[in-house]
Amino acid sequence: METKRRLSAVALESAQAIKKQNIAVESNGAVDDVEYSDADMAIDPAVPYRSSENYLKWQNTISNVVKSVVSIHFAQVAPFDCDPALVSEATGFVVDADLGIILTNRHVVGPGPFTGYVVFDNHEECDVIPIYRDPVHDFGFLKFDPKKIKYTRIQALQLKPSLAKVGSEIRVVGNDAGEKLSILAGFISRLDRNAPDYGDLTYNDFNTEYIQAAASASGGSSGSPVVNIDGYAVALQAGGSTEASTDFFLPLNRILRALQCLQQGRKITRGTIQVQWLLKPYDECRRLGLTPESESRARELFPENIGLLVAETILREGPGDLAGIKEGDTLISINGTDISTFIQVDDIFDESVGKEVTIVIQRGGVNHTVITTIQNLHDISPARYVEACGATFNNLSYQMARCYALPVKGVFLSSATGSFNFDNKEKVGWVLDSINNVDVPDLDTFIDVMKTIPDCSRVTVRYHHLTDHHSPHVTSIYIDRHWCSEFRLYVRNDTTGLWDYTTLGDPIPPVPLQPQSARFIDIPSENPKLAKLSHSLCMVSTVAAIPLDSLSSDTLKTSGLILDADNGYVIVSRRAVPHDCLDCFVTIADSVIVPASVEFLHPTQNYAIVKYDPALVKADTITPKLSSTRMKRGDKAQFIGFTHNNRLVTAETTVTDISSVSIPSNIIPRYRATNLEAISIDCSISTRCNSGIITNADGEVRALWLSFLGERQENKEKVYLMGLDIADCKNVIDILKQGKKPVVNIVDAGFGSISILNARIRAVPEDWITRMEAESQNRLQFMTVSRVSCTTEPVKLQTGDVILSVNDKLVTEMDQLSGIVTAAGDVQQPQTLKFKVVRDGKVMDLDITTVHVDETDAIVIFAGCILQMPHHAVRQAMTDIPKGVYCTFRGESSPATQYGISSTNFITHINEVETPDLETFLTEIKKIPDNSYCKIRLMTFDNVPFAISLKTNYHYFPTASLIKNHSSGKWIESEYNATGEKKD
Repeated sequence: METKRRLSAVALESAQAIKKQNIAVESNGAVDDVEYSDADMAIDPAVPYRSSENYLKWQNTISNVVKSVVSIHFAQVAPFDCDPALVSEATGFVVDADLGIILTNRHVVGPGPFTGYVVFDNHEECDVIPIYRDPVHDFGFLKFDPKKIKYTRIQALQLKPSLAKVGSEIRVVGNDAGEKLSILAGFISRLDRNAPDYGDLTYNDFNTEYIQAAASASGGSSGSPVVNIDGYAVALQAGGSTEASTDFFLPLNRILRALQCLQQGRKITRGTIQVQWLLKPYDECRRLGLTPESESRARELFPENIGLLVAETILREGPGDLAGIKEGDTLISINGTDISTFIQVDDIFDESVGKEVTIVIQRGGVNHTVITTIQNLHDISPARYVEACGATFNNLSYQMARCYALPVKGVFLSSATGSFNFDNKEKVGWVLDSINNVDVPDLDTFIDVMKTIPDCSRVTVRYHHLTDHHSPHVTSIYIDRHWCSEFRLYVRNDTTGLWDYTTLGDPIPPVPLQPQSARFIDIPSENPKLAKLSHSLCMVSTVAAIPLDSLSSDTLKTSGLILDADNGYVIVSRRAVPHDCLDCFVTIADSVIVPASVEFLHPTQNYAIVKYDPALVKADTITPKLSSTRMKRGDKAQFIGFTHNNRLVTAETTVTDISSVSIPSNIIPRYRATNLEAISIDCSISTRCNSGIITNADGEVRALWLSFLGERQENKEKVYLMGLDIADCKNVIDILKQGKKPVVNIVDAGFGSISILNARIRAVPEDWITRMEAESQNRLQFMTVSRVSCTTEPVKLQTGDVILSVNDKLVTEMDQLSGIVTAAGDVQQPQTLKFKVVRDGKVMDLDITTVHVDETDAIVIFAGCILQMPHHAVRQAMTDIPKGVYCTFRGESSPATQYGISSTNFITHINEVETPDLETFLTEIKKIPDNSYCKIRLMTFDNVPFAISLKTNYHYFPTASLIKNHSSGKWIESEYNATGEKKD
């Protein structure tokens, strides 16, 4: 016996030799490295069947299996139901070589729009389309054209569900962890595991047994075949545990039937009574009311089974609910057939769609017979969705309703974005109850209601979250049908694999606004001049749908100061008005909201000026008095600010510091405030206010209290709160009040301050130090160059330069370097400033040319990414900018993401044609046909060149442009098809 349990010395030596080899698999002349897990290669002399012959047989089997396995590169191009838009990789395997059918998981094929291609073992690629995804179980089929595979013989794996046995040795052959091919070994330990639970608001399989094994598969192995030593597929890899080396395999019974239906050209019928069953052990069934007689009969009929099916969840208003099935009922038989497995239930229900079945359940020791009609599972699995106002909607699915025992009805937000952005932290799980005071029980009603709502309307919405039915929500939303112009119905087409769409109607023009009255409440203060300042404050909000200049598309709100009540000018933080490719609104007295236009954006000092029509508001707004005197440390002042919940608060304060500030840069360059004198105050409530003003006792506005967008840290935006002296804004304000356009020309460099000690160390002459000590009124400091932007000027400042004077005037404060403000057309641009600096210990005279910072006025959308000319923040961050168009954003499921274009990349060439500007770029990409590859040469932010090939997909990701008309101030959108024709 002991001899039989041991390998012979020769066999052991042979096995160890194989283990040490870098095992390779020959496939049509190509040799690929194959990775075996440690468990697969371990040699245990105590196991008689793990001989060298066993290894050689497995090697031969795997060499054949890998010819059927494919790596799937795919994108789920739009959020649908509970699935987000994404780009990923997985595994599949050919199950019909003649028809070109590949089996993989449902969570790979996805319930929504899909695009992808597969890579065969010999590295040939081929496009695939989805032809079936199961409504419940985790499998789906992709189809490819076998004629396009020219250099290898395609062979299919044969499905053998009956060969899955406890103790069977198996291999999982797939694209594990993104590798081209990995082979993981294991043994089947269970055949009767309930379907794994992957959490709420995500896809979960149910009403099926799962097979359990320990194979330690990881990401990318989804859809891998689980094969036995004879090369038969006995299960489908579906998931695994994050807490143990346990894998979950889907049995092939339903898969084999679905495949046969496809092969025979028959419809794949799937039946349901909207009841989720769980397999429970006999002991628990007995506690739930199973009689000893029924248990004995079941154990006799099914000696290998551990228990029976028990009703876990019954969906309200479903066939099971209407028939009277209750939670805890034990399933005894269907149509006279004793039931012990999910496979039996599926077999009967799938063949009985539209027919009545007789079900016997046991409750409290009593048998109950119910008769119900089998429902078509495909009817409660949505196959269409609506895109409107930047969000996507579909009918509530059986998959989502099941989790909370809900009726399968309602409008589900698969992407609560755009106008329907209810919660920045939660995008999935919302259900729409009514819009514009009309109930929307289904998608068709929702479409009809949306067709009646004019663009730019504000309507009431009632909604709730799937996870909390006890908390209904009511809010008002802004209907955006101009930036988010698409109003489309997408319907799945299983023949083409596409989701065909139809436009549901053009936007209804906005309703003309009528004047409305608003009443201000004075600030509670004994000083009447301070009390009336509430009449000069308003709220400014913006709705941005386009992530321009690497700034997120979002809805922002903060307070603004009315500079001119007669003309409607309002000054506000540029954090709330980052650019003008957005909708801007001014709210007066928290009563009337009116649209506003962006009139001015300061390139460095974090403020913007917007304009509304005062004729639309009947209110006693007051133009405040602006101080011309700069604030100093120690000044007494009054702080008036808005808390985060828009409550107006006041407090006496003192200026504690005025310092030179530049906001830290972000990893991805975006607008930031630089080269300003920031005011700090001693006021406890100011830290709770993201906006406000600082005044004196006479009610004069001395400074603005602004929020500054800083760097992104751990997925949170850093926000700084500081004061900006109103004197820094006076020149711009005065020009605007004259009806002219302000123009700011700056020295395009970043400045900071250094102490007198550091100035001495940097060799600043003593006479300049003496002069600074005599003339500086605020603090003793010299300005130094901290960063120089990328410019084409021949004479530049350099990092480390110490600024002594500009135009022969001693530079003591940052505001002296903030730029030159003129009215458009008054002075010939640009201007030259005479700088005297200390560089490398020497005093130098430099003629520095000022520059005008142009705001972004055009973008191109290609392959799901937004491209523009490098904006100012990019020039501030780089010393050498490539000649190309700059990627500021890429869609998470776009071809840009799938093929490797990243934010901050520069596209320098399309098909070897240089693209230094947007016009050239647009000309070249319009030549690229749909569903074809183009070569793209790019440069990273660190000036590292690389090249990719990208396949276009104009059906889901058309080419478009958005260009600002400077005469009207409007942005004009144009969409281009594959032939270069233009559709406005």
